[in-house]
Amino acid sequence: MYEHLKAADASVHKIMMSELARQREGAELIPSENLVSVPVLEALGSVFTNKYSEGYPGKRYYAGNEHIDEVELMAIERAKILFGAEHVNVQPLSGSPANMAIYQALMEPGDKLMALKLDHGGHLTHGHPVNFSGKLYTIVHYEVDKKTEQLDYDAIEALAVKEKPKILLAGYTAYARDIDWKRFKEIADKCGAYLMGDISHTAGLVAGKQLPNPVDYCDVVMTTTHKTLRGPRGAIIMCKEPLAKAIDKAVFPGMQGGPHENAIAAKAVAFGEALKDDFKLYAKQCIVNAKAMAAQLEKRGARLVSGGTDTHLILMDVRPFKLNGKKAEAALGKADIYCNKNTIPYDTEKPFVGSGVRLGTPCMTTRGMKEEEMTMLADHIVDALEHADDDDYLAKKRTEVIALCKGFPIYKEIE
Repeated sequence: MYEHLKAADASVHKIMMSELARQREGAELIPSENLVSVPVLEALGSVFTNKYSEGYPGKRYYAGNEHIDEVELMAIERAKILFGAEHVNVQPLSGSPANMAIYQALMEPGDKLMALKLDHGGHLTHGHPVNFSGKLYTIVHYEVDKKTEQLDYDAIEALAVKEKPKILLAGYTAYARDIDWKRFKEIADKCGAYLMGDISHTAGLVAGKQLPNPVDYCDVVMTTTHKTLRGPRGAIIMCKEPLAKAIDKAVFPGMQGGPHENAIAAKAVAFGEALKDDFKLYAKQCIVNAKAMAAQLEKRGARLVSGGTDTHLILMDVRPFKLNGKKAEAALGKADIYCNKNTIPYDTEKPFVGSGVRLGTPCMTTRGMKEEEMTMLADHIVDALEHADDDDYLAKKRTEVIALCKGFPIYKEIE
């Protein structure tokens, strides 16, 4: 595989093989990352990349799109079945422009968006002032409870009734607990808001029938297609039929020009994989693995934000190790354990430093690791953090991590 690239551009091929080695040797615990299958990789690098296809199936602005229409309609139909959605747009290039398209479809500039604050687990596109969302719309942020570090639905309801947002947004990037979508729908109905779900992190767990489906309650749902869903980088928007025309118009021509049909073909492949029974086993194992890792981290004295996890994700406070998130991420990286620094609720550190790290199980679950390996990785994490300033110790720890990962090989087809 990739022999043509190697012959044509040895320099790029060498860098790619170095990245492959890094992925093979390291423990990838960034919760927003995963490993796609070889069929998804093949679709992503296919001849579909050559075609311009502005518009939608049956209504394109260029000729020669009959096969493009076929694969896009296949992706749409598979996503509808996977999530039980009435309407699906598979063209968004990424999560941020997909969210922007939803806001454009349902709000006017200056309208009110209510979402979780960034340092409490929300996303940049959920109204942070440096982001387009914070610049174009009036933002009302809710927070997690200071004591439990979990959502306080009564407090969210009181704020929503007071502020009357146009969109009430649920679904987060650094919140480890399940979401009560029914309760959010009741709140949205009470304040007259559209209910929007951003399930970019948990879509694979929803598709795998391990978490409640927000499509049953939300007016519109956005998800990226990588992360737990284990597809290519990109996004989709699902909505109720009455909103379909506005959503499609906001994506194209409102936000985007020509869609990336190679990515849409890869989405179709990934959705097909997610419809199979073994995907449900993977989704279940993601959560089981996260709970096993969380239990061992706590056993070793770590403090977990919100006291644990219901999902694939763990948010760990690293202050007990006398570290900030940036230093913890660097120390773990030296041991070939990859995570990301993150703020925690009511953090006093800047976002680029943070007081915590995010850990996730999708990538290592895809590799075949289970509870025993998660317990071992938790021990490696704590060991590394306890010796964050000892490079010799971290180098030794790295050899142990590589040895563990070599027992779960990936991409045997690629050399």
